[in-house]
Amino acid sequence: MSDRWPEPPELEDPPGVEPGDAAEDGAAAADAAAEPAAAEPEAPREHAEGEFRVPDGYGVLEGRPEGGRRAVGIVVSRFNGAVTSKLLEGALAELDQAGIPQDAITVMPVPGAFELPIAAMALAKTRRYACIVALGCVIRGDTPHFDFVAGEAASGLQLAALETGVPVAFGVLTLAEAEQADDRLEKGAEAVRTGLEMADVFAQLRAAAQR
Repeated sequence: MSDRWPEPPELEDPPGVEPGDAAEDGAAAADAAAEPAAAEPEAPREHAEGEFRVPDGYGVLEGRPEGGRRAVGIVVSRFNGAVTSKLLEGALAELDQAGIPQDAITVMPVPGAFELPIAAMALAKTRRYACIVALGCVIRGDTPHFDFVAGEAASGLQLAALETGVPVAFGVLTLAEAEQADDRLEKGAEAVRTGLEMADVFAQLRAAAQR
């Protein structure tokens, strides 16, 4: 009788698996684990970078966001008031920085963004204001309500400007969700700068036409 244990039987590879496949699979898995995770795609940019310039040799009529003795009307939506209040604060701070006194500013609150155009039209038709600043906030919900309100507000404010010739600056936030508002509250001050710049260039145009 032999004092040696019998050799263990050789294990056969499972059907369809070639010798060495398991080792190769293990090495591939190790390599995959060692690779860095793919970087998340960047969010799409909302504007193209770079400065605008007019070629030399042309006459240029360009406004500046300056105040002076100009009167400004502000129409602001009470709906989503936590956001629109901050937009209004930013707009008023920008007007103060531009040197426009409080008694030259009229604030007209309205129920919602849908009412902004008719309020802007009413202020513009008085001819007392160099520009109108419209502030509001529309947040997308589960119904098409957002598309109708945002679209009507934008087209109505443009119509108010076209019909009266008074610049109407668009300071209405259109958001997918409320949390996006914090990153866009500068829109109130931006709308003021836009309105003042357009008021200034229109004043220059009228002065040039009278020469």
